[in-house]
Amino acid sequence: MAGEFPMTNEFRPVNLCRRHRAGAERGVTLIETMMAALILIIVVVGLLPIFVLGFQMNEQQGDIATRTTEYAQDKIESLVNLSFTDGATDTTQYPPASSGGTGLGGSMAASTTVGSLPPTAATTGYADYLDLNGNLLTSSTGAYYRRQWSIATDSTGNLKTITVVANYIQTAGIKGLAPSTTLVYVKAKNL
Repeated sequence: MAGEFPMTNEFRPVNLCRRHRAGAERGVTLIETMMAALILIIVVVGLLPIFVLGFQMNEQQGDIATRTTEYAQDKIESLVNLSFTDGATDTTQYPPASSGGTGLGGSMAASTTVGSLPPTAATTGYADYLDLNGNLLTSSTGAYYRRQWSIATDSTGNLKTITVVANYIQTAGIKGLAPSTTLVYVKAKNL
C-alpha cells in the first residue's frame, strides 16, 4: 500500500476510552479505608497513655505548684510584718496570737539560725500544716501542705534572712516530684 506508514509499536495510537480511564482513577475501596482506620486507631491507643500522663502532670505541677507558692507567700508576709526582735508571736495559727510562739526568733545573736527547712524534720514553732483547701490545721494529721521556715542572722546580727518552704506532702497517686516552693526575704534591724 503506497503512501501508508507502517504501524509499529512506537507510532500506534493509544486507545483512551472511558473504560480504560475509569480503571486508572478508581479511588479507595472500603477495605482500604477500614485498614487505614484500624492502623490509625492502633497508633492513637498506643499514644493515649502519654496524653493521660501529660494531663495529670499538668494538673499536679500547675494547680498544686500554684498553691504552694501562694501558701509560702502568705507565710512570709505574716513573718515580715513582725518586729525584728519579736520572739513571742505565734505564727503557727491564724490570725497570729501575740504570745505562745517563736515570732522572728527574738533577739538572736549574730550568725545564728532558728527553725528548719526540708529535708530536715520540722521544728516546733517553725512549721504549720494546711488542708486541701489551704485551711490551717492544728497538727499534721490530714495535712496536704506543710510550711517550714527558718530565720538566720548575718555576722553583724543586723539582718535576718527569713526562708519559707511550702510543699505538698500528700504524695499518693502523684506523678513526678511533689511541688515545692521556697521564698527568701531579708529584713533589716532598723527598717
